[in-house]
Amino acid sequence: MRSYLPVVAEQLFKDIQKTYQETSQIPDDLLIALKFVFGPSVLQALDLVDQRSVTCVSSPSGRKVFQVMGGSGRLYTCFMSCHYCPCPAFAYTVLLRNEGLLCKHILAAYLCQAMGVTQQESVSDQQMSMLLGGTPTEIKY
Repeated sequence: MRSYLPVVAEQLFKDIQKTYQETSQIPDDLLIALKFVFGPSVLQALDLVDQRSVTCVSSPSGRKVFQVMGGSGRLYTCFMSCHYCPCPAFAYTVLLRNEGLLCKHILAAYLCQAMGVTQQESVSDQQMSMLLGGTPTEIKY
C-alpha cells in the first residue's frame, strides 16, 4: 500500500490550492490533469466536494480522520496518513487490482483540503478512539 502520493499528485493539489484561493475555481487544465492522474473517480470525487460531503473530525489529542458521506448515503471513515478507505472500490481498484492511486472518497478529502472547503468537527478523545477502533458510533454534527 502506498504511504505517500507521487510528486505529480502532490504538486497538482498545491496548484489547485493556489488557483482556487485566487479564483474560487479549478481551471480546465487542472481538471484535465486530475483526470489524467486519478482517472474516472475524479468526477465522482468532485461531486462529493460540491455536495460538501467531507468532514475532518479531530480530537484534542491531535488525531484526525476524514468522514465522507458516499453517494449511497453510507459514511466512510478515511485515514489519510496511510491512504485507506473501507469502501469496496478502494479494496478492489486500489488494493487488489492496483488500477488507481485513491478511491473517490480519499480523493474528495484531498480536494476539499486543497480548496479549503472541508467541514470541521471536533470530538472528544473517547469518541475518536471509538472511531479509530472501528466501534460503530454516530457523531452528531
